Amino acid sequence: MLSRRRLWAMARKEVIQLRRDTRSLALAFVLPVLLVVLFGYAITWDVDDIATAVVDQDQSSRSRDLIDAFRSSGYFTVTRSLERPGDIEPLLDRSAIRLALVIPPDFSAAILAGRPAELQAIVDGSDANTASIILGYTQAVALSYSSALRLEGRVRALPATAESRVWYNEELSSRNMIVPGLVAVIMMIIAAMLTSLTIAREWERGTMEQLAATPVHRFEVVIGKLLPYLAIGLIDVVVVTIIGVLLFGVPFRGNALLLMILATAFLIGALGLGMFISAVAKSQVLATQLAMIATFLPAFLLSGFMFAIAVMPAPLQAVTYLVPARYFLVVTRGIFLKGVGVEVLRVQGLLMIAFAIVGLALATRVFQKRIL
Repeated sequence: MLSRRRLWAMARKEVIQLRRDTRSLALAFVLPVLLVVLFGYAITWDVDDIATAVVDQDQSSRSRDLIDAFRSSGYFTVTRSLERPGDIEPLLDRSAIRLALVIPPDFSAAILAGRPAELQAIVDGSDANTASIILGYTQAVALSYSSALRLEGRVRALPATAESRVWYNEELSSRNMIVPGLVAVIMMIIAAMLTSLTIAREWERGTMEQLAATPVHRFEVVIGKLLPYLAIGLIDVVVVTIIGVLLFGVPFRGNALLLMILATAFLIGALGLGMFISAVAKSQVLATQLAMIATFLPAFLLSGFMFAIAVMPAPLQAVTYLVPARYFLVVTRGIFLKGVGVEVLRVQGLLMIAFAIVGLALATRVFQKRIL
């Protein structure tokens, strides 16, 4: 039977050690704030202020209207007006521009005759993702310009048109997707790194003999050491959430209590994983390195945070099921952006509870209260 008295004694002992270790306190409270601010500003998939060169071979009011449409879109900045298409290549080679528009000499004549007016867009494809986004913006501006011409009766109306509407992230801002994901990624890293030092610290400071002599079950040792860090982790979740909402303007549409409950299950598993690593390594330096490898790369690359899981190869997709941050990522984005509840997130919640059980079981199994 677990004893509340022994659990409280172990938790109090860990709090005292933690208060004396300023580096761990800085890691617990300062690092999550720094990471969310740094990654929140540094990581973005938004493409704007696109340096654009224009070769206007038509020199008509229609071609100038088209150029003005690109300027007023908010995405393109026309920095160069070129005389001939041959001047485009040197600018693309030096990355002085990312898009070149070539308006042919018969552009306005084709519009007046009711024929399709062609526009050539030349994009730097060395960055395939950015090039795809630029081409999408270009097509959107061209479509908007064509719609204006249809209203004037200059071109024939299409047989069908699509009216699009975006839900949950109306501005298509990448921060609204990145910041909730950062909550999952950062907490996975911080939680595992914090507890990866606990048992290894006992070995390095020579206090494991005293701990082994106490009448405390090893499961009570694991739970007692875990409780202070669980409280710290929940505080970090609240702080990171507040920063995301107030600093980055990310909407929070869901239930805060549900987020904290599911975060508790996720943190218990991550903390248990850290204690498992600490018990295996018995060295703070090695434990920190192992915790970083076991959490940072999987959480960053295989959770769906940076890359969509659906486009990964099948073997990697199978590996992602073993990454707990994958499930908490769905939880944070669902609660932040969609405002969904238990009926939608119950599968992720059950999987994170299973992760918590496995993490505690591994830490308890490996930790031994004896000196070898």
